[in-house]
Amino acid sequence: MTRSDRYPLLFLDIDGPLIPFGGAAYPTYPVPGGAGGNPLLDRLDPALAPRLATLPCEPVWATTWGADANPLVGRRLGLPDLPLLDVPDLPDLPDLPGAAGPGVGRLHWKTRSLVAWAAGRPFVWVDDEITSEDRVWVAAYHPGPALPYRVDPRTGLTDGDFVVLEDWLRRQE
Repeated sequence: MTRSDRYPLLFLDIDGPLIPFGGAAYPTYPVPGGAGGNPLLDRLDPALAPRLATLPCEPVWATTWGADANPLVGRRLGLPDLPLLDVPDLPDLPDLPGAAGPGVGRLHWKTRSLVAWAAGRPFVWVDDEITSEDRVWVAAYHPGPALPYRVDPRTGLTDGDFVVLEDWLRRQE
């Protein structure tokens, strides 16, 4: 799935988009050997990897799973190792007008880092915690096209979400 700089980036969160937090009726996908001590891993749908592989993008983990994203999640799904969004020390940037003080109100901790990583490249950010503050900040500080896309954490990525993502990504080609 590693692409070149000509493809948009896909910043991908795990909890919520790939591991849904649905009610009692969410499906599970146990694998031989179990979930390695983490019962949430049984919620990873192996059908997600082929769907992600067809998207014209360069995927990057943007998750609190950190270094565990590739061995515990990616490999379980059958994905190749993906780069991991790091959270570098970023220079202080001005808050947006009307923001609720430092940190721009409810700005997500990933927002500034993924805009810095993208460095003007088009990107989609798939997460279940994106707020209007994140969208406003991305629009103000990212010079390229961007789609901060909020996924319903109760269902995770759905067919409808993939339609939206693929359509947006294909328009960037």
